[in-house]
Amino acid sequence: MDGRVSMTNPLSQEHGDRLAAARRSLEGLSVGDAFGERFFGHPEQVLPMIASRALPGAPWRYTDDTVMAMSIVDVLAESRRLDQDRLAELFARRYRRDPRRGYGGTAHEILGNMVAGLRWAEAAAQPFDGTGSMGNGAAMRAAPIGAYFAPDYRAVVEAARTSAAVTHAHPEGQAGAIAVAVAAAWVTRGAGSAKELFESVLEHTPDGDTRSGIARAARVSSSTHVRNAASTLGNGSRVISSDTVPFCVWCVSRHLEHYEEAMWATVSGLGDRDTTCAIVGGIIAMHPRCEIPKEWSEAREPLEAMEGV
Repeated sequence: MDGRVSMTNPLSQEHGDRLAAARRSLEGLSVGDAFGERFFGHPEQVLPMIASRALPGAPWRYTDDTVMAMSIVDVLAESRRLDQDRLAELFARRYRRDPRRGYGGTAHEILGNMVAGLRWAEAAAQPFDGTGSMGNGAAMRAAPIGAYFAPDYRAVVEAARTSAAVTHAHPEGQAGAIAVAVAAAWVTRGAGSAKELFESVLEHTPDGDTRSGIARAARVSSSTHVRNAASTLGNGSRVISSDTVPFCVWCVSRHLEHYEEAMWATVSGLGDRDTTCAIVGGIIAMHPRCEIPKEWSEAREPLEAMEGV
């Protein structure tokens, strides 16, 4: 199942090409994030809008999902690897500049401590009585990692784990990032069948609740109604990896090359809809036949680089 790409030196591909792939993933992630964010509200109000595919008015403001993913891409652009100290520095700088981007309570705690001068390893280890976060925050920003390191799954896994550890000390938080990055790498490498997608993700995701959820997702028929799938797999309502990533991989498997269809399906599952749409968008965008609607990209607020980055 990994035989679609054969290279003597998997990462010999030009840095510029791999960085362009990461930026393409960031585009899909950020548009998905901003799209999903516009559909928060009571289901009685939101579901009719989704059913009629009524696009929200511009501008679409993105959230912390995109802000943190931008730092991932910035660090890759600088050093071709995920330097944890530099990544923590950019996470903290962007958080300090605009802490009202939808960060969750645990993220506020971790990033606030970083801003106050606590080293990232200590800040990440403190939540939940020292077990660290198993939240979906590491997964939501991981797709560009898979796009960048796609030629080498071992590099994808290591980079995803490295990036996640800056804020998510718990193995489940890291497993979510690995699963999303591997899915993005798989699509970048040429994709294939839904069955092969699940096989690749399961092969590389560490054992635990997130992996078990993905295995369960592989058994959910593609004809299942989205909200039924969300009820079975989770939709991010608990804001943890195991409640978010399985549903996202299932959504990707149903719409491997159709960005717009994938977004409408994913947001139909409700829950943590900016994050689920960000994850799915960052993965789906890497399909060679995927097109992000121009109207959607133009509706999303511009991705502004941080001064000095």
